[in-house]
Amino acid sequence: MRDEEIIDLYFRRDEMAITETDNKYGNYCEKIAGNILKDNLDVEECVNDTYLKTWNKIPPTRPKIFKAFLAKITRELAFDRYRSLTSKKRGNGVIEEVLEELEECIPDHSDVEQEILGSELAVIVRDFVNSLSEKEAFIFLSRYFYAEDLSSISKKFDMSKNNVSVTLGRLRRKLQNELVKEGYLAS
Repeated sequence: MRDEEIIDLYFRRDEMAITETDNKYGNYCEKIAGNILKDNLDVEECVNDTYLKTWNKIPPTRPKIFKAFLAKITRELAFDRYRSLTSKKRGNGVIEEVLEELEECIPDHSDVEQEILGSELAVIVRDFVNSLSEKEAFIFLSRYFYAEDLSSISKKFDMSKNNVSVTLGRLRRKLQNELVKEGYLAS
């Protein structure tokens, strides 16, 4: 079934929308949640929560890219669940690694002004990723959006772990320079 047809099912409040979403994107959502949570029961619950949140957002939202819409919801829910579990053992430390790596580029701010700046940051990061070569963009997103470990990325791109690590370090420095240039970070 095409994405537009699935979205139309949501707008008609037809429960088949969830079934069709699961048929088409269930494995995709499980992969995203699994990279973050590493526990099958947590992954299953996260994917079910994704479907519920999707049901509650459509309507009124009509996503332009349904797959990306689901990925964003799944990822947010998985990180929320991960934070609530707060166990260092979960994810074999990959999540802590990912967050520490990005911390050098994107500091944690919690006041209201910084939340507003967060939307500006999202635009800067999106434009940054769009400016990368296809391979660099996939490597960056594999690590920092899908939270894949270095071994998985190295296999996927037929690179050594060290080469992936060096590439990610270079990309983080490029992102940091871009954030300074855009006035988001002080130099």
